[in-house]
Amino acid sequence: MIQLALSAQKTRQFFAAYPENPKAYAEDANDLGLTAFQKTLNTDFTEVHENAHSQRIGAEVSPYMQVGLGVRYAQYSPADLIKYATEVQTEWANVAIDKRAEILTDSLERVSHRFFELAYATMHTTGQGFMMAFQASGPHSNDRALEVISLAWQELTRFETDVDWVKNMGKFDLKLKKTYKPIPRGISLVIGCSTFPTWNTVPGLYASLMAGNPVIIKPHPKSILPIAIVVAEIQNSLKAAGIHPNVVQLGVDTPENQITKILAENPAVKMIDYTGGSVFGDYLETIQNKITFTEKAGVNSAIVDSTTNAEATFGNLAFSACLYSGQMCTAPQNIFIPEGGINTADGNLSFDDCVQHLCTAIKNLVENPKAGPFTLGAIQNDLTVSRVEAAKLKATVALDSIQIVNPEFPDARVKSPVVMVVDATNAELWKHECFGPAVFVIKTKDSAESLKLAAASATELGAITCLCYSTNESFCSTVADTMNNAFTPVSFNFHGAAFVNSHAAFSDFHVTGGNPSGNAGFTNPEYVNRRFVWVGNRYA
Repeated sequence: MIQLALSAQKTRQFFAAYPENPKAYAEDANDLGLTAFQKTLNTDFTEVHENAHSQRIGAEVSPYMQVGLGVRYAQYSPADLIKYATEVQTEWANVAIDKRAEILTDSLERVSHRFFELAYATMHTTGQGFMMAFQASGPHSNDRALEVISLAWQELTRFETDVDWVKNMGKFDLKLKKTYKPIPRGISLVIGCSTFPTWNTVPGLYASLMAGNPVIIKPHPKSILPIAIVVAEIQNSLKAAGIHPNVVQLGVDTPENQITKILAENPAVKMIDYTGGSVFGDYLETIQNKITFTEKAGVNSAIVDSTTNAEATFGNLAFSACLYSGQMCTAPQNIFIPEGGINTADGNLSFDDCVQHLCTAIKNLVENPKAGPFTLGAIQNDLTVSRVEAAKLKATVALDSIQIVNPEFPDARVKSPVVMVVDATNAELWKHECFGPAVFVIKTKDSAESLKLAAASATELGAITCLCYSTNESFCSTVADTMNNAFTPVSFNFHGAAFVNSHAAFSDFHVTGGNPSGNAGFTNPEYVNRRFVWVGNRYA
């Protein structure tokens, strides 16, 4: 499996170790997964290894049911988490590299039997629709984990470990025995986010484990259950191999009493993985003597210059904006369109008509009872709603949020995207992140200005993605050069089933690490080889 994964990473061709279609799994897998999730509600989660603790806590609330899940987890102090990680540090570091790979790939197989349970756990902590929750927390998450396991294995075995070194000195040979060993850096802290508690967590988790480091996972207090299931299966694989399960620990907290800073600032923690807002990410990057891997906020742009199919273009943009109500770090927020409109196969389409096409496409999608509620999902956090409502007060609203009712969960917090029209000169209205169901259509002088503003935004605020629609090859080339120099990848003329939101394991790098949206990316060699240090010894 590792060799297949490495081959895919080298060629960047499609590869998936775990099918993303739920129908590829056992016929009763969905029912069994739902039952397992329901049995977890209002109980103590005892599947993870438990050390001595004084109480249990839990604050997760379903965005669909608007009620607490009632799942309680063992609570540990930061000092105890550090203590337990320190105690197993040497044991895990001494496990052979091939054995680590065997244990960790075994854990993925164990997790794969719980994909449907993970889907429901993710739905009811994040608000993702079922299909996204199944794919993101199940097969796509496992594929990302396998991606880092295989790449780390390659980096850890890059050099010979035992060498008979000979240098001719003229009348004699100087002979030395040399050994080389990758030494783990130490305790790794992985800080989870509320919207993608497994997909964004497992790369850092598995990369650090593969490199021989014990890991403390500090999940978002509102999205614990999905990653708790993953931790339980990793611990099961560790125990089956005769290794102490404290190699990976779950450090939970509540919104009122968070332990993240205490853990992050502890000198024993050598590495920090983080996904979340820029303010806290910036703080983490300033802590001395830490290696940080951050994915922070960014402002993603779409540049609309011209198109062969206006309906397909705006339909694609509409879906990308509606998917999980824009609660994705890859969702397009700012759509730049020239004031003179765009060229299409049917002639010029005015700026106002472009806005109308986008609004119509969003309405057609969200008002479709078979697609709308399940594409939108539910809003994970009340603050997301208030953020968008505040933005509406300052802009011209072309399309307000449409009242949508989820037929399965009538109490779900559902919000379709608000489309706001602003002029490029009013940068204070659009040049900031408005995470959630919000789209700014920005009127520019021409496509050249659209590109200039998108590039400046990526450089100053960060961007993870950029989308461009143009039939002009020269302009596309300029866009690629300009945005790539702002360390931002570009997706050109996406129609049909290709969406800017989606990044494929083994093929697409997620976050470049070159602009303020984050300092690391899934998954390049640097992402794994900074987690260990090569040390060589010489023997006469």
